[in-house]
Amino acid sequence: MTATSEKDLLQLKKRLLELADKSYNRGIYTYTPFLSLSEQQVFYEVQKEVAHAGYAMEGGAPICERKMIRFGSVDNLGYEEDFPIVCVEIMPVTPKFADKFTHRDFLGAVMNLGIERSTIGDIFLQKQGAILFCQESIAPYIIKNLQQVKHTNMKCHVIEAAEGLQETEPQEMAVTVASERIDGVIAKIYNISRSQSLELFRSGRIFVNGIVMENNSYQLKKEDAVTVRGYGKFVFYGVAGETRKGKERVLIGMFV
Repeated sequence: MTATSEKDLLQLKKRLLELADKSYNRGIYTYTPFLSLSEQQVFYEVQKEVAHAGYAMEGGAPICERKMIRFGSVDNLGYEEDFPIVCVEIMPVTPKFADKFTHRDFLGAVMNLGIERSTIGDIFLQKQGAILFCQESIAPYIIKNLQQVKHTNMKCHVIEAAEGLQETEPQEMAVTVASERIDGVIAKIYNISRSQSLELFRSGRIFVNGIVMENNSYQLKKEDAVTVRGYGKFVFYGVAGETRKGKERVLIGMFV
């Protein structure tokens, strides 16, 4: 279901409507695969049209960006059902001799298994390995077949998400900006010009709390989660004070 073109996005919109109607008419929960932020935006465009079915979104943990949508609700169906998402820990067999890894290393190793990107959620780097959110149905295949990342032998097993995310807290830092205006904060954090920042808005690459943000003058609010595709993600913690020159000192949490 991964949408990469305008045609794909239209097909996704149709599929979302079909899943909502299927849930409502048959009295069952239905699920999408993991959706990217751009694909989630398609859902927001049809949100009112699927509201009759009830819905929820989940990625496995609050900080996850890639999420499944579940259609159906306890009020409509009379029962609850968990999302079919599991968390897999990927660790070196011999940590002492492990390579240094990037997010791309783990994603590439998983994709080399021949599975669909939409079956995989977020990947979080750990001190020596990574944790991966995936569809429950694909987890046994990954655990059995993901045996190497770069030149390092790996072992995998299912864990509780909270256990594996203890090391993924954002790193707090302070930056000085003219105001809480989002384009200025982004320009400062990622060391780009205001015009470059504006182009990111025009190309639909800025997301606030998972929703595409087109208003470059938006005033950031406390706990806003901002994703800048191609650059990274941060949480806005608010204004910590003012400098002698009248600028604001704001706190953010950077995900690295």
